[in-house]
Amino acid sequence: MLVLPVPMVTALVLGFMVLRMLAGDRRPFAIAVFLSACALQGLIVALVQYYSVTSLQPVQPVTASTVPVCAWLAFRSSFIEPLRPGRDFIHLAAPAFTLFCVLFAPITVDAIIPLLFLAYGVRILMALKTGGDTLPLARLEAGRQPQWLWAGIATSLILSALSDSLIAYVIFAGAPSLKPLIVSIFTSAALLAAGLLGLSPNAFGEGDVKEFPRPEQPEATEADAEIVARLDALLAAETLYLDPALTLARLARRLKLPAKTLSTAVNRVTGDNVSRHINRFRINHACDRLKLGDNITTAMLSSGFNTKSNFNREFARVTGKSPTLWLKTEAEENVRPPQMSNRSN
Repeated sequence: MLVLPVPMVTALVLGFMVLRMLAGDRRPFAIAVFLSACALQGLIVALVQYYSVTSLQPVQPVTASTVPVCAWLAFRSSFIEPLRPGRDFIHLAAPAFTLFCVLFAPITVDAIIPLLFLAYGVRILMALKTGGDTLPLARLEAGRQPQWLWAGIATSLILSALSDSLIAYVIFAGAPSLKPLIVSIFTSAALLAAGLLGLSPNAFGEGDVKEFPRPEQPEATEADAEIVARLDALLAAETLYLDPALTLARLARRLKLPAKTLSTAVNRVTGDNVSRHINRFRINHACDRLKLGDNITTAMLSSGFNTKSNFNREFARVTGKSPTLWLKTEAEENVRPPQMSNRSN
């Protein structure tokens, strides 16, 4: 009976997912590169640790160092701005430095790899902490799911760093026989979790930052009010809010404004972030569709929402009621008999 080690299973699962993504899914190219890096690392770990392909042992740290770098580049290209070779590809210096250490200072490699995983995991978490409108390429519809998913990916990177540190410790403590077990449990789990989370369709959207305290905004200016009026006129004229893939960056381009300027104006004038402002248009559209006889799911999908949880939450925020209760209230008002006034003869 053929038995595959856990890292090999991880590599096969992620490899299959990459092929499936390239065949049909529309995701940033950097995501495919990140998942491929995870799959390649799982394959090399399996070949070195379980099939004794010792010729790949010097390659293993180098491929490992590409995983956190690719994770950061995938996150940045999905949420912040498209990759620019001159600026972002400087991160490839990390694998190059790892290769240098493998060749000329191998004793340092066991410290470098955990530090890379830890540094990039923490960096993603710090970027997520800033929240909503600072992630202009994110979809405005998906609620907080993207933040949670990428927090999971960052946590997986940090756990992988801890597993590398644990491997170094057991080797130093004279128990190298525990290394395959640690690799199977921790490293494979971290790679698989990062990869599967990256495949989620909700990994690309804007978080809803309503639960986080915001710095106090200055009073809105006339320029801010003019920007919001232009935004509302654009939305009313072209119903851009019906597109679930709408982003802050796209709105800013249409208005010929920097994304930060648009976001700040909306915050100052409405007290909401851009996501919540757009969702108000979507909910008003959904209410109109419900009045015309659409069921809740049809109204949701035709109004720019992809997830029912986000639709229900935003519907309650805007109308003060759930969609079901709102429909019931509308029905009762429509059948309620007119009030008769008492007149004295």
